Amino acid sequence: MAINAAKFDPTFVDEVASKAKNIDFTKCLTCGMCTAGCAYSDVHPDNDPRKFLRKIVLGMREEALNDPFVWYCTMCERCTVECPMGVNIALLTRTLRGQFGLPLPGFMQQVVDETITSGNQMNVSQEDYDETLEWIEEELQEELGDPNYKIPIDVENADFLFGMNAREIKYYPHELQEILKIFYYAGANYTLSSKKWDATNLALFSGNNHDFWTITKPMLEEVVRLKAKELVVTECGHAFRSVRMGYKQYWEGPEFPIRSVLEVYAEWIRDGVIKVDKSRNPKPTTVHDPCNLVRKEGVYQAHRYVMENICEDFRDMVTDPKYNLCCGAGGGALAMPEYKEQRILKGRRKADQIEAVGAEVVAVPCHNCIDQFNDINKEYFNMKKEMVHVSPLLARALVIPGEEEEEAEQE
Repeated sequence: MAINAAKFDPTFVDEVASKAKNIDFTKCLTCGMCTAGCAYSDVHPDNDPRKFLRKIVLGMREEALNDPFVWYCTMCERCTVECPMGVNIALLTRTLRGQFGLPLPGFMQQVVDETITSGNQMNVSQEDYDETLEWIEEELQEELGDPNYKIPIDVENADFLFGMNAREIKYYPHELQEILKIFYYAGANYTLSSKKWDATNLALFSGNNHDFWTITKPMLEEVVRLKAKELVVTECGHAFRSVRMGYKQYWEGPEFPIRSVLEVYAEWIRDGVIKVDKSRNPKPTTVHDPCNLVRKEGVYQAHRYVMENICEDFRDMVTDPKYNLCCGAGGGALAMPEYKEQRILKGRRKADQIEAVGAEVVAVPCHNCIDQFNDINKEYFNMKKEMVHVSPLLARALVIPGEEEEEAEQE
């Protein structure tokens, strides 16, 4: 590509720096380590972080804003791990997406708008939310053998408020049932909210900070309203990242911890609050590292500890989870169907990782990632792998109080 230095716009660099905040990308050494670290720089064209960054630093306004990289980047921060100067290209990508008036591809803005209007990304009505919880409650009363069981809703002073992914209400209510069953046998003192219960936020990827805070703020406010001691977020990488980022960057209210439910599971297993039997998950199993959960928020070991204790044949994909690969669908890629070809091509790298460890079951602790893994399963494995969240595997391994005595009597 020919570069005309006369068209360089130095004000563009200052504008990006002002909008990005807290990042000095001008210290880029042009060494290329970001491109070397990006697992997808050679998978398809226009996926080179170094070239993208140089366009910004040189003041190539039009070239940068029209670079397909803005939408191809999964914002996984794998490049930043390798950068000797720590330049966060994912943050720059997000800034260009949301702060320069670029029209969003796909249906990303539609989901953001619906989340602002309805309070959840699946546009679930209050009536449907209430009815789904009532149905789950009835199912659990029968399954637990406890006709007095009630799902705690709007209970004050609980140990934690549980923030969900809207898909657990609309598409995966049986998985929510499994989660609440685990809570039951752990004797957890928790509550759900009747008002704001979806912790997800697609504005994390669109880059519009006003939309982002409009969506996340009510989730944090519910912790205060209900006087919960902490917020625990379901196994959804971007939901966890959203509330943590909103808390760190914008929240001015009372302080409280925010943890992934995977961290809670690990604590319960470690402390003997729940007992598990790994022989109930005998197949070769591995676990994915969602970028927003692991690399961006530092939850490296909790899901591994859980998997090691609930799976008889656990096989890790990597020796250092910081270097694990994005599934290929990060950065809101699933909401941009016009780039599906590039997304599926990226998925080949993750398929190779799964194949290398010989896993038959893949635990995917993220609702966004699992959609990509289902596509990977179809495209590269002919649907021969089992793609599942961690919670159902834990529920399967759960030793119900009294079970051991019954099995001993039968023997």
